[in-house]
Amino acid sequence: MTDRHHLLVHGGTFAAVGDGGDISGVRGGSSPDGLFVRDARHLSRWQLTVDGAVPEALTPVADGDTARCVLVPRGGRQEPPAYTLFREQAVGDGAFVESLRVTSNRPVPTTVRLAITADADFADQFELRSDHRTYAKSGATRSRQIHDDGVEFTYRRRDWRSVTTVTAEPAPDAVEETGTGARRLVWTLELEAHGSAELMLRVMARPHGDRRTRRVPRSPAALNEQLIALEGEFVEGVAFPTGWPELAAACARGLADLASLQVPAAGPDGEELRVPAAGAPWFLTLLGRDALLTSLFALPYRPQLAAATLPALAAAQATEVGPDAVAQPGKIVHEVRHGELAHFGQVPYGRYYGSVDATPLFLVLLGAYVEQTGDAALARRLEPNARAAIGWMLDHGGLTSRGYLVYRADQGGLANQNWKDSPGAICSADGTRASGSVLAAGAQGYAYDALRRTAHLARTVWDDEVYAALLEQAAADLRDRFQRDFWMRAHSFPALALDGEGRQVDALASDAGHLLWSGLLDKEYGELVGRRLLEPDFFSGWGVRTLAAGQRAYHPLSYHRGSVWPHDNALITLGLARYGLHDEARTVAHALVDAATAAGHRLPEVLAGYGRDTHAEPVPYPHACVRESRSAAAPLALLTAVGGA
Repeated sequence: MTDRHHLLVHGGTFAAVGDGGDISGVRGGSSPDGLFVRDARHLSRWQLTVDGAVPEALTPVADGDTARCVLVPRGGRQEPPAYTLFREQAVGDGAFVESLRVTSNRPVPTTVRLAITADADFADQFELRSDHRTYAKSGATRSRQIHDDGVEFTYRRRDWRSVTTVTAEPAPDAVEETGTGARRLVWTLELEAHGSAELMLRVMARPHGDRRTRRVPRSPAALNEQLIALEGEFVEGVAFPTGWPELAAACARGLADLASLQVPAAGPDGEELRVPAAGAPWFLTLLGRDALLTSLFALPYRPQLAAATLPALAAAQATEVGPDAVAQPGKIVHEVRHGELAHFGQVPYGRYYGSVDATPLFLVLLGAYVEQTGDAALARRLEPNARAAIGWMLDHGGLTSRGYLVYRADQGGLANQNWKDSPGAICSADGTRASGSVLAAGAQGYAYDALRRTAHLARTVWDDEVYAALLEQAAADLRDRFQRDFWMRAHSFPALALDGEGRQVDALASDAGHLLWSGLLDKEYGELVGRRLLEPDFFSGWGVRTLAAGQRAYHPLSYHRGSVWPHDNALITLGLARYGLHDEARTVAHALVDAATAAGHRLPEVLAGYGRDTHAEPVPYPHACVRESRSAAAPLALLTAVGGA
């Protein structure tokens, strides 16, 4: 992360704190700090002072599941610090816990005045993004209530109510007003010579609609034990490659991150599920495409992710047309949000369906899950949802009328609705944006695979031979059309997309590797594409760039026009292996594993596109999610593709 924030993640809760463990509450920037639960900031200020001054970090917070730092009063070389502060913080389900120990360095008794200034602005995450948008919140009120052991902050807006409760042990000597809405919890500590005193502070967030009875864990150590146990469950039993320890470490790190990125969701019958969130800090929620790809990568190792993701997405499947949310019957949800702005319809993302590819990927995962596990019961349970998803692809999706899956820019939501969803991501080599309806290449590959896998389910599980034959014919027709319409003979490479007039969008892009993964291309075409992706303009040494260098549209620090995405490369590696290009698959896999090794074995959401030949370390993308489920699962896909080679 930028701005020197450190991320603590556990389920649907995360905290971003500074080097000294503080939360400043400053708005703007790439990643505001705070304690966030269900899309709202439940702590916007958490600042420590000792004797009225902010201490400095002797040992700043380091990356990890628990934030630990050592602080001392500011001073010079001639005056050794009078005291040392040991600060430890962790997050749990709707909870933030801090232990604070102050130790005197003096040989005589000492009085120390310690204070924590706390506030909760309950800002929606969409208010905190750096897009300069503002949202009217008429009638909203905030209140504070002092308790014997702390303070409670409450936010109300019509039927919306959120609460943050701060308690301390021992109780503060006083809770002071600050003139800003924040409250200052104050302790006067009498320390013996070289003596110590310890405080325990607990924060409980109760988002709107959360009626669960919960207890805040007693300490950061207790929270850390919970998370370590959960991570251990995810890692246990996976056969890591013994001959490639770096890949083994990346897989273990990825599985541990997946454990912390599980968020609650509901199934078709209201059953409670835990599904992979997209990533932190901005996307700690269910995103259809992200959860599906994560579950696919992890399927051979952790099939329970797919077993939860599929019914959760089935429960959120659209049943009617909803223009504001781009909803159509049978379509799989793109994004689910729980915040205030979604609740009041000020952003369309409560249930937002602006994705052309989540629906076919849902069918791909369902088919792959049954093939991997033999669990036909889930396919029988979700048969109506699968048939509805096929119906969407053929009808509203455009397969029947246009011959391809089609999307159009959504004025209130996403301009692009494939995985490269940033504005301008679907462009020609010269950077010109595709106009009109867009037929993205990668989505056609997913559709082809979805038709074939669903045909297999129809034949083997649903006992519907007629339906199976219909879907197989649709898949064969799509394959023939695609190779005729998308193949650019001058480049021996498929177009990134077709525009509204059916013209080829001619950028050379990594999406072609997804066609290998889905098996859409004939063997001859597939081998040409696979080898082309390993040419120097595409391959940076850390992975395949989203856009080949040398084109006018290329930029190494663009989100989708020259960067390197681990999940994109995982799909490419699986595709290379599918087409028998095993040397090329190993080359990409080794590049990604090297990038992970350089970052403590964790793959970020995205890397800059700078080449390894000019910079010996991978260059971070400035606004990437530090923890992202698809990237966390990417090493597992590499293990599937190349084994321990």
